[in-house]
Amino acid sequence: MIKCIATDMDGTLLTATQQITVENREAILKAKEKGVEVVVATGRSFQEARFVLEESGLKLPMICVNGAEVRSGDGEIVASNPLDKALARQAALRLVESGVYFEVYTNKGTFTEDEDKAISIIVDIFSTANPEVPIEKIAEAAEERLHKGLITKIEQYDQLFKDDQYEIYKLLAFSLDDDKLGVARNGLKEITRLAISSSGSENIEITSLDAQKGIALEKFVSSKGITMEETMALGDNFNDVSMLERVGRPVAMGNAAPEIIALCGEVTVTNEESGVGKAIMKALED
Repeated sequence: MIKCIATDMDGTLLTATQQITVENREAILKAKEKGVEVVVATGRSFQEARFVLEESGLKLPMICVNGAEVRSGDGEIVASNPLDKALARQAALRLVESGVYFEVYTNKGTFTEDEDKAISIIVDIFSTANPEVPIEKIAEAAEERLHKGLITKIEQYDQLFKDDQYEIYKLLAFSLDDDKLGVARNGLKEITRLAISSSGSENIEITSLDAQKGIALEKFVSSKGITMEETMALGDNFNDVSMLERVGRPVAMGNAAPEIIALCGEVTVTNEESGVGKAIMKALED
């Protein structure tokens, strides 16, 4: 019997326009009514993840920034696994040398050195991945990150590396240029003690080795007296692998990367078709 359900957000729980469908919401509430723990496991910061959940009236514990931070349903920090700042600075240098845009996720929010790039590159990536969605809607969602304070402009990232009040959770790099991303990945591999993954073909996610969804999920379920065998996880991309490999019931989205589908014993429909909600209802009925 499934006692815990962990779901990724982008490409999984959310549609291309960053919405949680009614079917997904109702299935989550149904699971909670039956006493099943439901936790979000996302590469997003707490601020960005909470914003979407609150819009849907959902209050869930969250594994944020790929496991760099764990929050209770009330938003309290339960655990954190920041990057060593010397390693973070080395990784940032590799990205700068590769000419790849990146953002820095911290315990005090997400930062960018270039607001225009922060909007334009997200629009380019989302419109390429979701050509059926009007570009105006994608641009609106991208601009909302800045207007609602979900990402903050900073003059230089080095301020974050030098100031002790900031813990560095993740560097998130974006590019539609495969060659640049390849150069960046090769440079990052030279740095030991980094976890390097991605939530899409156009990005690189850099965290501490201990900041992985699967590690954080294992600790979360253990604290609830639940085993990983009694846990279901849903995901669509490579930053979900660490949890999909560990749970008793791994479920791939219909829109997942082929490697993710091959890894899982079960495949649901796409994120646009409420695949999470359908998988949850199936699990509750089994």
